[in-house]
Amino acid sequence: MTETAPRNRPDTPGRDLSGSGEEPRKPSTTKRGSGDPASRGRTTIADGVVEKIAGLAARDVIGVHAMGSGASRTFGAVRDRVPGSSRSSASRGVKAEVGEVQTALDLDIVVDYGVSIADVARDVRENVVAAVERMTGLEVVEVNIAVGDVKLPDEEDDEPEPRIQ
Repeated sequence: MTETAPRNRPDTPGRDLSGSGEEPRKPSTTKRGSGDPASRGRTTIADGVVEKIAGLAARDVIGVHAMGSGASRTFGAVRDRVPGSSRSSASRGVKAEVGEVQTALDLDIVVDYGVSIADVARDVRENVVAAVERMTGLEVVEVNIAVGDVKLPDEEDDEPEPRIQ
């Protein structure tokens, strides 16, 4: 059996075991686990989180009457009244695809009659991108907007009236 000379290991500071005659290393002054705490571990953000942020940001824009298609708004209004329903109305009309560092969004909106659809779409994009990037740190690569309807002033909402209990 042949014996080999021990090598210099990083966890044994101050001893030169290589036999090279070099000066011994000085002990490290950093402690185990030190460094930027933000770089320890990984953060994942669910699609639903980004969808809620985007939905709330889009609703804040003047000229956006509602989110989602007519059928999804009606179904969503009914579903919101069912105890234990999982999907929030805040994310209605929003679909997000979330990666590790980027996200893409699809929004279905209803605009008020008389507003410039191009201006509303631009404002929605700006507001959604700012909110999602600020809150999640993800880069928003695209925000696709589908205008599915225009709310006329004399038109009733598709959503059923809330019942008094």
